[in-house]
Amino acid sequence: MYLIITRSFPPELGGMQNLMWGLANSISKYNLIKVFADYQENHQEFDGKVSFSIERIGGAKLLRKYRKAYLINEFIKKNKKIECIIADHWKSLELIKSNKKKICLIHSKEINHNKGSRLNNRVLNVLNNVDHIVSNSEYTKNLAIQNGVNSEKIIVINPGVYPARLIDKKILDKADYLLKNKKPRLITVSRLDKRKNHEKIIMALRNLKQIYPDIIYTCIGFGEEERNIKKLVKELNLEEQVLFLRNISQDLKNALVAKSNIFVMPSIIYKKSVEGFGIAYVEAAQYGIPSIGGRDGGAADAIINYKTGLIVDGNNLDAVYSAINKLLDENKFIEFGKAAKENSANFHWDKVIQKYIKILN
Repeated sequence: MYLIITRSFPPELGGMQNLMWGLANSISKYNLIKVFADYQENHQEFDGKVSFSIERIGGAKLLRKYRKAYLINEFIKKNKKIECIIADHWKSLELIKSNKKKICLIHSKEINHNKGSRLNNRVLNVLNNVDHIVSNSEYTKNLAIQNGVNSEKIIVINPGVYPARLIDKKILDKADYLLKNKKPRLITVSRLDKRKNHEKIIMALRNLKQIYPDIIYTCIGFGEEERNIKKLVKELNLEEQVLFLRNISQDLKNALVAKSNIFVMPSIIYKKSVEGFGIAYVEAAQYGIPSIGGRDGGAADAIINYKTGLIVDGNNLDAVYSAINKLLDENKFIEFGKAAKENSANFHWDKVIQKYIKILN
């Protein structure tokens, strides 16, 4: 039996939730598993449909941490057949007392603490005492090593995706309607925060509008920067060029991506927040859409520069503008998109899970 400990799990939405679901679901095809996850409202319907056991722990955040650890430690004591413990985060393992084999995933900002600081010492106390550390990208691996993590324990396994679903024609037509038949089409699907760098895309759009009067940029998501981004759009007189959407269905989101020409997310480092990988680039690639990603972070693991997209300095407005213009020039996004779609198959869970099975065994 494998034990999976996670703070993020469906039906809650998000990249980490999708990662832990894909991992649990894929491993369950090879061995018996049990998942300990944080409580989510309306989890009963979701939990009832899966082929493995999920135990949910609720309560106030601080108390939940200790209660969850207690329940897991008791479960480990009573179940001698546990072969390995897999955790989504170093905090998920901090209070677990067991000599069983342990694997901990790392993502980026949760380990990005000043060397010698109290938090850094806590991170190292956990990570340097597990058997394997799974990093989501080469960038995150190097960040961990810089912060004192034992390099010999780290293996890079990029997050997986399930093959893209076919999109109903009615939903594709709805996407076309929302886009008002404008072209070319840029899109970003992400939280609206500083790290994602929507600001530079919109500033580049001001100049791109002079070359492509019918250009449209679809911005799907919400976050603390929403007001500032919308204010910038208004100041630059780009209301006709930018479409803001939030709380839409996954199918419509996929349709809007599939109907776009370039996925743009030139992420930057903001304070300690950094893009550890960027699964959104792979999700766009599945629909034949190339991406522009930032050189700060793990985008280079998801995008093959000058083949499936472009990697740029997200802090440099000219670089962002030039990258978009390069892919739009003579419809180069078509060639890049074909390569992106072909490469996206390397991230399918049926291939990714084999790398986990190798270290589990």
